[in-house]
Amino acid sequence: MFPDSFIDELVSRCDIVDIVSRYVALKKSGTNFFGLCPFHSEKTPSFSVSPDKQIYHCFGCSKGGGVLSFIMNIENLDFVDAVRFLAKIANMEVPEDGNTPDLHAKRQRLYSLNREAARFFHNNLSSDAGRPALSYFEKRGLSTRTIRNFGLGHAPDAWDALIQEMLAKGFSKGELLDAGLVVKNAKGGVYDRFRNRVMFPIIDLRGDVIGFGGRVLDQSLPKYLNSPDTVVFNKSRNLFALNIAKKSKSRTIILAEGYMDVIALHQAGFVNAVASLGTSLTEDQARLIVRYADNAVIAYDADEAGKKASLRAIEILKKTGVNVKILRIPGAKDPDEFIKSNGADAFSALLNRSENHIEYRLYDLRAKYNLTQDEDRVAYLKAAAKLLSTVESPVEREIYASRVAEDTKISVAGMLGEIKKEWANRERRIKREEKRVALAPAKAMQPKEKALQYENVRSAAAEEGLLSLIFFDPSYIPKASSRISPGEFSSKLLGRIYSLASERYGDGRPVTLASMEDSISAEEAAHLSKVLSKPFKGLEAEKALSDYISIIKLQSLKAEETDEQSLLSAQLKYREKKGYGGNRV
Repeated sequence: MFPDSFIDELVSRCDIVDIVSRYVALKKSGTNFFGLCPFHSEKTPSFSVSPDKQIYHCFGCSKGGGVLSFIMNIENLDFVDAVRFLAKIANMEVPEDGNTPDLHAKRQRLYSLNREAARFFHNNLSSDAGRPALSYFEKRGLSTRTIRNFGLGHAPDAWDALIQEMLAKGFSKGELLDAGLVVKNAKGGVYDRFRNRVMFPIIDLRGDVIGFGGRVLDQSLPKYLNSPDTVVFNKSRNLFALNIAKKSKSRTIILAEGYMDVIALHQAGFVNAVASLGTSLTEDQARLIVRYADNAVIAYDADEAGKKASLRAIEILKKTGVNVKILRIPGAKDPDEFIKSNGADAFSALLNRSENHIEYRLYDLRAKYNLTQDEDRVAYLKAAAKLLSTVESPVEREIYASRVAEDTKISVAGMLGEIKKEWANRERRIKREEKRVALAPAKAMQPKEKALQYENVRSAAAEEGLLSLIFFDPSYIPKASSRISPGEFSSKLLGRIYSLASERYGDGRPVTLASMEDSISAEEAAHLSKVLSKPFKGLEAEKALSDYISIIKLQSLKAEETDEQSLLSAQLKYREKKGYGGNRV
């Protein structure tokens, strides 16, 4: 696939702490760095990165590996594209040997197809058929420059306009189907997915067109239509306009509800606005936001659906540690309408007055109860106490508790007491959940890969110790290789890792987990990261080496004896069944 020397050089240039720090806020503790895991939600950091071993491992969800597997997981890439991704960061030229896997070639074709489709849609705005679409954009107040910068376009009111154009450019109907640009009918034919719609190309962080959103120009349904998930597009892992917003010097992201809101905000100078893609905000999207922002302002529509979406987004964003605020938009249903009526300066002032998410949720809670009724007052107090128990700062808790106490005419001490009860309940729930999450992945992993299970726990413990030793100091590999072979390992996986390490050392290659990620699966890399993440002390290494080898050899001999005894027993039973054995003369 790629020359060994290239992978080794790439891994050596891409320090895992530097790469992971682009996605996770890390703090040093001892020899390792820790942070909140980017692969599952947690409040207590269980994600560890070792600069010495060049590995990462999460003790909560069990994901782990080297720098290549991290990029594969965080960017949702296959091995080849992860190599290319890191090569770009390391400023290395990727060797082309003609053996690139089909998946990479397919991705490149779909990127090219989407780019040509975006040009086709954009150019249609200049045609007679595209005049209604251009008029729609102009009525929405978009300038020619904005239309061009976002690559906005028009899908003709025809069943095969895009198909014919792309076929003429050398693309196949199969590729159009893979890109989600066409739909297959009952007879097996295909037709354009987007028809008579204004078009919004969706561009990823690398600048590639990965999908499209389309809005109808008539009364047909659905009003908005997005590309389906494809090899290059996953709507839950991308954000509209993040490719532009990430360049903003501001460490604040404005989260709007739709394409037009975002585009209007950008045109007004708020280039840090993004939107989710036809879905509610997802945890993957929230993790994307926290990579580029310390603050998130939710600027959803002012209707009931917008309020519900805001409350859901608050819960998801809170888990990332980003500072969350809510924008109330008076006298308008969305940011686009407010800016048109009041101008960019008024919107900027509105942003500066955006509410803390606790204030917003307290206000929303209060509106649900009639505080002149004792029953409602009690219900509001309990709901408010539950909400305020999630506030980490004691000072903030007391301030908000005072407000609730004043509204309900009770003592601040009484309110703080109720909050304390809820705090204790919440801490118990969090610990139970973290324990459940920590145990679940290991249980779920075992049926998937037999190689990750140990039949001989005593031998496997010594095998793990031996691997930790040789990864810590590869100079011990020749000493180990002369005394024990991979075939004597009880675990096939650990034996194969030992064999790979021996081969690499013999060839003069570095012995690291990252350098092996082209030869082992993601599950195996995660398992090896768990093995290597265990504390190891190099004291009395010679004795440790001898002890590990002795245990492995002894257990191997016992297994052979057991197998031999089982074979003899089976043969005896067979002879007795056939009448060959026993006391027969």
